Amino acid sequence: MSSRSQATHDDRPALVLAAFGTTAQAGLKGLFGVEEALRQAFPNTPLKVAFTSNQVRRVWQKRALDASFRAQHAEIPAWLYEVQGPLAAIANLQDSGHGNIVVQPAHIVPAEEFHDLRSYVSSLVAIRTMKPRWQPFRTLVLGRPALGAYGLKRPYSENIAAAAKALAGDLDLAREKQAALVYMGHGNRYFPSGGMYLEFAAAMRQLAPDLSIHIALVEGFPALSEVLAGLKKQALRRVLLKPFLISAGEHAMKDMAGKEPDSWRRVLEQEGFEVLPVLQGLGEIPAFARIFARHAAEAAHDAGLELS
Repeated sequence: MSSRSQATHDDRPALVLAAFGTTAQAGLKGLFGVEEALRQAFPNTPLKVAFTSNQVRRVWQKRALDASFRAQHAEIPAWLYEVQGPLAAIANLQDSGHGNIVVQPAHIVPAEEFHDLRSYVSSLVAIRTMKPRWQPFRTLVLGRPALGAYGLKRPYSENIAAAAKALAGDLDLAREKQAALVYMGHGNRYFPSGGMYLEFAAAMRQLAPDLSIHIALVEGFPALSEVLAGLKKQALRRVLLKPFLISAGEHAMKDMAGKEPDSWRRVLEQEGFEVLPVLQGLGEIPAFARIFARHAAEAAHDAGLELS
C-alpha cells in the first residue's frame, strides 16, 4: 500500500494567519489581538500563525537559542520562537492531513506582501498530480487584507467603510482632545497603495465631518510633508498621532513617536504642534481585529467551506 494512501485526512478547514510579524515585544499585542479574534470566531478550526517577513523570523529564531532572553520574557508563547513562513505553515497543515486551508493575511492593503502571499497560494493551487486523488489540496484560498483587494466579488469600498466604523473610538478621542487625527501607514515606494489609504481617510471624514483627519505613509504617497502642509493651514495646533499598522512596533515607537529629530512627533513639534502619540496597533482594537475574521469566513464561504 502506498504511504500516501495511509495518510489520515481531517475534513475540517484549517486556517493560516499570515502576518508580516514584529520583533518588538510591545508590538506583539496587535498581532495577538488578531490571533485572538480568529480563535474566538473559529474555536474548532486549527490555526497556525505565520510571518511573511524572513528578517523578522530570523530574529525570533536567534532569540529561541538565547536562554537568557527566554528566561526574561516568560510571557512570550513558545510557538513564536518556532514561527514559520506561510509556505511552511501551509505545508505542515497539509502534511498533517488538512486538504482544505484558508490563508488569511493580516495586512492592511493589497500591496507587496499581499501579492507575494497570493503568488505562493496560486502556485500551490496550480500543482497537478498524475492521479487527481493525490492532489495536495482540495481547497486552498486566500482572504483579503483589511481594506479589501481588487476583484469583482466583494467591493473594496465596503471593506474601507467597515474599517472606518471599527475605528470610531479614534474619532471620539480626537474630539475629546480637540485635536487633528493623523494616522501613520506603512505604504510602499514601488507599489501605488496610497489611494486606498486616502479613501480610508475620506471614509473617516464622512463619519466625522467636524474633525480634521489625515493619513500619511512611511513610504510612498502621501508623505508626512503633504499632510503637514494641510495641517499648517488649519487653526488646530494639537495632533493626535496614531499608527495605522497592525502592531505598534518599531515604526510606531521610533519613526512615529521617537525622540530622533526626524520622527513624526519631532517634525510636528518643530512646526509648533502639540503632539499626542498613541502607541496602539490596529490589532489591539477588537472591532478592527474582527475584520480579519470576517474576511477569513467570507473567503471560506466563497470556496464552499465553513470555518467553525
